[in-house]
Amino acid sequence: MTAQFTDRFAEAFKYAAQEHRYQLRKGTSIPYISHLMSVSALIWENGGDEDQAIAGLLHDVIEDAEPPSAVTRIRQEILDKFGKRVLDLVEGCTDGEQ
Repeated sequence: MTAQFTDRFAEAFKYAAQEHRYQLRKGTSIPYISHLMSVSALIWENGGDEDQAIAGLLHDVIEDAEPPSAVTRIRQEILDKFGKRVLDLVEGCTDGEQ
């Protein structure tokens, strides 16, 4: 059986889980990663490609950066690990001026 995603997707999941490890869904005790998993699943289920699914996992990493000074590091890590297209997609989903 052929893998449906590459090691990049698994690495993106680990990266998102690490960056959001202390976050919960608003007003709940549910880990925030559940939202990111749902977004990524919707992308896959609606014909998105792996870069788009990775961006779904990472779409809040820049705007939720703690401390905010970590934004430059996070942008560079996304570029280095997942490529320019993923970084562009994530930045397109980022609220505010980070």
